[in-house]
Amino acid sequence: MMIVDTGFWLALANQDDKYHTKAKQVMQNLREPLVTTWFVFTETCYLLLTRLGNHSQVLFIQNFLAGRFEVFELKNHQMRRVQELLERYNDLPMDLADASLVVLAEHLGHGRILTCDRRDFLTYRWNNTQTFENLFLD
Repeated sequence: MMIVDTGFWLALANQDDKYHTKAKQVMQNLREPLVTTWFVFTETCYLLLTRLGNHSQVLFIQNFLAGRFEVFELKNHQMRRVQELLERYNDLPMDLADASLVVLAEHLGHGRILTCDRRDFLTYRWNNTQTFENLFLD
């Protein structure tokens, strides 16, 4: 499963985004299921609503309901890990959505991600030592 961050979803939805064409190409060539977290889902809906309007938010939800991607639900014990990560990366600072993606990578056992957030995901480490592989911008 390919991990997906908010920036990728926004690039895909917004024709004026500088990464829009690349995001569409990635989607056309991708041969594995997509997964994100509820924190990224919520952040994406909010940003779609405020930047592109309600229709974009509704379309994103329709894509989820149509099974075009899955949403991973963090358990209570994984939220403790989120807290640890937020404290560890306090100097960036790390946000909740990004921390949830690090936990998702740890759950999946890989760090293959689609994100526009090159700086942060070059810094973050899943399982404390493993680097992310950004398959969108790298």
